[in-house]
Order: sequence, then C-alpha cells, then structure tokens
Amino acid sequence: MIRVKFEGRPADHVAIAYSPLRECALSLHVLVAPRQHALLHDWVRHMRRLAPDLKRRILDFRFLFQWHVPDVLLAGSDLGRLTSYPPELLLEEFARPLYDHGGRHGELIYDDATVRAEVLKQAAGYGEPSRRLAELLLADPAAFTQRFARLLEDYWESAFAGELRWVEPLLRDSVAESRALLATSGIWSVLGKLPANCRVDPAREELQIDLPHEHAVHVSASRPLALGPSVFVWPQLRVSCDGPWPTTLVYSTQQQAREAKPRIPPKELVDALQALADDTRLRVLKLIAERPRSTQELAPLVGLSPAGLSKALRRLSDAGLITSRREGYYVVYRLAQDRIGAVSLAIEDFLDR
Repeated sequence: MIRVKFEGRPADHVAIAYSPLRECALSLHVLVAPRQHALLHDWVRHMRRLAPDLKRRILDFRFLFQWHVPDVLLAGSDLGRLTSYPPELLLEEFARPLYDHGGRHGELIYDDATVRAEVLKQAAGYGEPSRRLAELLLADPAAFTQRFARLLEDYWESAFAGELRWVEPLLRDSVAESRALLATSGIWSVLGKLPANCRVDPAREELQIDLPHEHAVHVSASRPLALGPSVFVWPQLRVSCDGPWPTTLVYSTQQQAREAKPRIPPKELVDALQALADDTRLRVLKLIAERPRSTQELAPLVGLSPAGLSKALRRLSDAGLITSRREGYYVVYRLAQDRIGAVSLAIEDFLDR
C-alpha cells in the first residue's frame, strides 16, 4: 500500500501543472488498453487513422506502458531531457515494467543474469519485436531510449499534436479549477473521482492507495507533491513515489470526473416512468386522455374490478399524470397535460446530458 500523508497546509506544498509529454505517453496506454478507458472509446476509434507502421511500432513498445507507465514519463520531462539521463537510470526506468525493482535505485539489479532472463521472458510475451527491444534495452539503454524517443516524436508529429487542440483546453481548465479547489476546499476535492483502490482518511490526513508497493510518502515543504490532471488517465490514479523523481499524482480532469458520475434521473421522472410501465395503466391513461372519465365509466372499459381500478388510478395520480375532481356523485379523472409534457421534456433533457 502507498500512503500519502499531508502535513500542515497542503496548499503550501503542492504544485499543479500538466505535461504534454506525459499526456502523449498516457495516450499510448489508452491506445493499447482501451477497455480500461470507457470515456475515450470514441477517441480510440478516431485514432484508427494512424499509419500501419506507426501502429506496429507502438505495439512493439507496449510493454513500457500497457500496465505500468515508467515514472520518468509521469514526471513530465521533455523529449530532450528524457534522452539525457544516465544509462543506468534509463535501464531501471524502462525495465521496471518487465521486472519490478520495487523502487530500489542504484543497486544494479538488472546486472543479475536471472533478472535479465526474466526481463527477456516477459518481453517475449508481447512478441518477438518486443523481445528484441528488451535485448537492446539491456545492452544499450541510451540507444533504446533514443529509439523510444523517436517513436514519441513520430507519434506526436503525425497525430498527437493535432489532438492537443481539444486536450489542452481541458487540462488548462482543470489546472485552474484544481488550484481554486485546493485553496478553498482542500486537497481531497482536487483529486477528482478516485478509483476503487483509493481510500481517503481525512482524520489522519492520508490518502491510501492499494497497490503492491509498500511506501509511505510525507508531503511537506522539503518534499512537495506534484499534481497533474490528465485526459488519458480515468478511471485510474497514476502514482510516482520513488526517487529520484518528485512525488507525483496524475488524476483525471474534473470534467471527466463529472462526466463519469452515475447519471441517475430525478426521482419524479422515475416515478412517472414506473407508473407508465404497465399495460393496464397505459390503457386507463389513454381513455382519460380522450376525455375526462369517472371510475364507473372506466371500470368496464378496461375490465378491472373497482379495487383494481382504484389501485391503477392511485398510481397514476401519485405520479402526477392525472388529476381528480368530484362532480356530484362521481369522481372524474382528467389528464394532467402539463405533467405529461414535463415528463417528455425530462426524458429529452436526461438523454442529452
């Protein structure tokens, strides 16, 4: 479990910004694992226009981002900086999805023959081209990184740069909203819709994330937290908590969090639809719509006993679909025309949203 504990005033120790490179990398995860991102299926279909060769190269590298996105990408570095890191650090970052070192940097884990064999075995599960890339990673991490950077650059130039026209406004709005929420409502309101593996403990000022990685992070002036909204992360929360990178939480934009909320129709609309969901009550309503009718007139027309008819009329009346008025010895029922129109508009409004 990862425990992120906030000390003092979180707003004093939190920076909020988005990263185009991080968005680019996370979008690749969406392309290779679309079932995990229900809000983006239209976008995935749109991206079918990618050139076949580029699609193949993305699939060859998918072991990097299909399950675990390397921390170096979550940190939001630009492409030039990505290729400037020491080879041993690049090896630890890009081999971690194939063999998790658990955050133990600088221990030469990937020099071990058994570990290297496991890296190649896991990569082979993605296909022979992926295994060859893993061989290159183990032999020359800098050359591997250059090759991956070329993929990102080609993907950016041929497709993703155009996507920023709709992505960046969402990110800018989310950054502005997050900063306002942080100042007025606290850290918990910033993180959007947290996934099921996250729990908030306000009493301990702690965010608990159920992941197979034991780590406690204390957010303070000496160890600030970087928050980054992303269009390509929902319903997950991406976490980078191991050095040498800053502690980073990448969360869905507030707009997506709102879009993903269960869309429960208003109770009055549900009541009206339930009242209409019966053949007999619909026939009663149809007869009343033709003209006002009494119970004595309705009973033989719909073939109901007085008790059965009374029950049907009460259900329609409770839903506001009919009104009643005593006229002498009779109770006469009329169609609530305004209510019928309101139900129709409510259905249209619910479907539009």
